Amino acid sequence: MDSTHNKRLNVSAGIASIAVALILVAAKGWAWAETGALTVAASLIDSALDLVVSMANFGAILYAAKPADEDHRFGHHSIEDIAALAQALMVAAAGVMLGWRGIERLFAPEPLASESAGIAVMTLSILLTGALVWWQRRVALQTGSKVVAADSLHYLTDLLPAVGGIVALAASALFGVVQLDSAISLVAAVVLLRGAWQIGGGAFAALMDRAAPDEVEHKIAAIVAGFPEIEGFHDLKTRVSGARTFVQLHIELDGAQTLFDAHAVGARLRLSILEAVPGSEVLVHKDPSGDGGTQR
Repeated sequence: MDSTHNKRLNVSAGIASIAVALILVAAKGWAWAETGALTVAASLIDSALDLVVSMANFGAILYAAKPADEDHRFGHHSIEDIAALAQALMVAAAGVMLGWRGIERLFAPEPLASESAGIAVMTLSILLTGALVWWQRRVALQTGSKVVAADSLHYLTDLLPAVGGIVALAASALFGVVQLDSAISLVAAVVLLRGAWQIGGGAFAALMDRAAPDEVEHKIAAIVAGFPEIEGFHDLKTRVSGARTFVQLHIELDGAQTLFDAHAVGARLRLSILEAVPGSEVLVHKDPSGDGGTQR
């Protein structure tokens, strides 16, 4: 799939994210004012953070799509990891704040009001967020964008506070139980912190030039093994930056063959790796066999 199409998909996901966040911030702000429910406030905090992060992510998507230039020879893909790491820190801060408020409210319960209005808004939130997550997951699978994937995970964690809000409001309206609001907010805080760890861990690893997953390197090795002209390979190195995987390796060839023939083998190998690892950039060095390294 070409980069232009991927950019359009990522941009569509970014615009959808901002639009949904705007709607939900307005709706949940009204619902919180009407109900006073902590679970609604938790969901409102999530959506407010979503709006800020989604706007930042949209800028990151556009920046990451810029072609390589004199100052960034490998492209601008690392901005996706920086945006994802910033998002993880914001999610973690929201989780800590929500957990602290939940503990306070658990020992000093406060009555809720206008539960039916809050339930209606939370239901709207679940429907809109579910549709957005579905689209973001489709886009992330096709384009490999870490920003879209991180945004999707963030919005997915919003579903729990929304469902919890409905349960807490229903318990208050039907049975007069208000402590459930605090208990569910504590669960939501744990989910937020777990999501922040997942998002931040992946982004930090990429910024530290961590190698691609083992299965990717095993796949590349298997491809090399399928070329009878290649007598061995060594110095296979990979790293991930944003949605891109950078691959370089040395292959060992018969030194008596022509440069043209050696180049043809390297070109076919590069094409095979590009097809097997979408969104990759591949550099193949050609060495005469016996130059050292791992023999097949």
